[in-house]
Amino acid sequence: MNKLPGVGAALVVMLAGFWLADQIGQAILAAQGLAGSSPVSGVPVAIVLGLLLRNTLPVPAALTPGLKFATTTILRAGIVLVGIRLSLFDVVKLGLAGLPVVVAAIATGLVFVTWFNRKLGLPPRLGTLIAAGTSICGVTAIVSVAPAIEADEREVAYAVANVVAFGLFGMLFYPYLAHAVLGSSETIGLFLGTAIHDTSQVVGASLTYKQVYGDDVVLRVATVTKLTRNIFLAAVIPFLTWQHIRSSQKTGTARKKTSWQALVPGFVIGFLAMAIVRSAGDATLGSGGAAFGLWDGAAWTSLTKQLGDYWASQILLGTAMAAVGLNTSFAVFKGVGLKPFAVGMAGALAVGSVGMTMAVIFGRYVHL
Repeated sequence: MNKLPGVGAALVVMLAGFWLADQIGQAILAAQGLAGSSPVSGVPVAIVLGLLLRNTLPVPAALTPGLKFATTTILRAGIVLVGIRLSLFDVVKLGLAGLPVVVAAIATGLVFVTWFNRKLGLPPRLGTLIAAGTSICGVTAIVSVAPAIEADEREVAYAVANVVAFGLFGMLFYPYLAHAVLGSSETIGLFLGTAIHDTSQVVGASLTYKQVYGDDVVLRVATVTKLTRNIFLAAVIPFLTWQHIRSSQKTGTARKKTSWQALVPGFVIGFLAMAIVRSAGDATLGSGGAAFGLWDGAAWTSLTKQLGDYWASQILLGTAMAAVGLNTSFAVFKGVGLKPFAVGMAGALAVGSVGMTMAVIFGRYVHL
């Protein structure tokens, strides 16, 4: 029962954050003369709102147990449930031609951002979070990787701020850039799906392109490309966990022997299990039946969307990130300055450049 006040406070901040994100997103669309669902994710807005409340109002000590519960148990539950959004059939849809584009973008983000972060002398865990967010799936990647590498609230907040800022820039600017310099719809879709960070931002950018230029192919290719990137999260988390443990061993802060349980945390196994459930359900639909003999196509789509988008991405992860904000003092950011944003900007430009180059090379072979 002592956890309820903190969890309740984080839940209220989350709800306010998602409402505010919708208002901001609608204003951005209106400024471009467009309409549709908000392209702004509520998770980062919930973090910022929590930060502002934490640093302008006194936070009662009674909230602490619940906030800690939200940033650990609720966060992990949200990561597990996110897996229901991912299906291996998305990779099949994209085809072999699209995979090199996705892999090149992810590899660029992971290698370049980590290297540049080290050159600027920033904490390794911060670089890992920015790399994951830039290369894979924005905020979702950050909050998924954070517990595996034992990142603290400051590092999470900095990383989220990075992917939101530069992902938002890409969402607003890249549709018009792509139309000016790229050729086919498939090429443009591949570029938008690899160069922009967060899933909501990719959808926002591709919807902008569709509404401005009347091209539905770009929307479909960009969405499938982004979902394919998201699937790689299941492989990247163990890899980054292994890197973190190896680095800790070198500095004498971790045990010498590494077990597979340490490399693949329980929530990652749960995440993979949910992705397998989604793929199995899609497979039964593909043969003309009902998912697990229970849900037709529309019902299965509605169920997975409800679990993955509403309960996982909004309720669970949104509450956890609101708790991160409520638990973080501005004092922890002293001494770091703007260097993390230099890392984020360089990473965004590097991933965007590689994504565009690879999209030009392979775009002609992609057909959806």
